Amino acid sequence: MLIRSCKRFAAAAFASMIQRTKYGDPTGMTDTFGRLALHTWTIDTTDLTTALDAIRQAGYAAAELRRTDFKRCTEAGMSNDAVLALIKASGVPVGVLGVEYGWLFATGDDSRRLFDDLRISCANAIALDCPMLMCAPGPWSGPLHDAVDNLRAAAEIAEEHGLKIAIEFNSQHEVLNSLEVQRELVAAADRSNVGLLLDAYHLARSGRPGRGFQEVPGEDIMHFQFSDLPANPVTGMKRPTDRLPPGQGVIPWTEVFGLLAEKGYSGLISYEAPNPVLWARSPYEVCREGVVLTETLLKEAVAGRR
Repeated sequence: MLIRSCKRFAAAAFASMIQRTKYGDPTGMTDTFGRLALHTWTIDTTDLTTALDAIRQAGYAAAELRRTDFKRCTEAGMSNDAVLALIKASGVPVGVLGVEYGWLFATGDDSRRLFDDLRISCANAIALDCPMLMCAPGPWSGPLHDAVDNLRAAAEIAEEHGLKIAIEFNSQHEVLNSLEVQRELVAAADRSNVGLLLDAYHLARSGRPGRGFQEVPGEDIMHFQFSDLPANPVTGMKRPTDRLPPGQGVIPWTEVFGLLAEKGYSGLISYEAPNPVLWARSPYEVCREGVVLTETLLKEAVAGRR
């Protein structure tokens, strides 16, 4: 009897918590802090239909989808329109859409192909009422001034569609591997629809854990991703897949989320934790766990959060 009562209490508490994560507008146009998104790399081995259902059932405010999600569907025989219809039918808002990486430093035919693909992503974002694209450095590197020119070109393409572009730094990239370089890039591009994508994992791994982004003006932060950093991160990988659920590594989350709230950040907080250990689990469990753990940490970090 006691066990059944405890289970009922836990289920009710979880349902209540899930309801509180449904913050409404996923576009960042409210002052509500702490609206959660799920980045699909966290459940990478899951087909898109199941992934969207797991995101919806866990109570995330939105999904952060990748260009990879579209390409896997088209490789399986679906048209682009069919992929869009699938996403819309799920009822899950798309808050951020990732584009194919590489155009920041690509040249020649690679550059032309990637910019053509960027235009496809822009059209998909508009079809999904998604206001923001995101991009990481990708597989190539080169002089920073080339990245500045390419970012300006991408910003013009996005601006034609009324979209924003959030640029991420990768702590393992040859050039765009620190907050300092990322800010230099965005400042030099000087486009109103371009901003910073900060990732707690890469901040910590590049020597800026906790309040390490103190000097960044809140208005410059366009998007925020998070996962925990293991005490002994893997080396030799340009895109590490050793990321952990929040609270299971070494990042001081009270400092991270507390500072983000202090800065008045009102965009999505996107859970991105690629790890083969998580990929082997049920995507429903992984998504629910992300909400529960993050909500606990947000309550600890932000006074008065319920």
